[in-house]
Amino acid sequence: MRYAVLLDGQVIEVEVDGDRVTVAGEMHTATLGSIPGTPLRLLLLDGRPTTLSVESLGRGRWALAPGGERREVEVLDERALHIRSLTSNSDRPRASPVLKAPMPGLVLRVQVIPGQAVDAGAGLVVLEAMKMENELKAPGQVVVKAVRVQPGEAVEKGQVLLEFES
Repeated sequence: MRYAVLLDGQVIEVEVDGDRVTVAGEMHTATLGSIPGTPLRLLLLDGRPTTLSVESLGRGRWALAPGGERREVEVLDERALHIRSLTSNSDRPRASPVLKAPMPGLVLRVQVIPGQAVDAGAGLVVLEAMKMENELKAPGQVVVKAVRVQPGEAVEKGQVLLEFES
């Protein structure tokens, strides 16, 4: 099953096939189990265990707390994604004028240059965080105004990576 996960203004493509999970083009093995008597879940990702709290906020929205840090995500299946794509442009929220780091990490690649027009979902910046590569994608059709980071630079959560023309 294919999903679009919206996290911190970024769209992350996820495909689940049994215990095989592809996240932004990267294949992983994952098993999710519950811990009886608690709101916690045990995620075994590529053989590494992680405990996280999972809370349904309704209508495809979830609050996840890996390591105690609460993050809200929206998960859309193929049907919901198709329905959303059929709404008119005037109903869609405008893309943010900046791309911010969703987590601390190391910039591996910057895939755009100032003045470049990119389509929604196009790869912009690749961050390494928690030993995983995370491709940050365009939130909509945008034109890159400025690149504020370079490969090899360490970034903090919320740091501006790119600016877009409005």
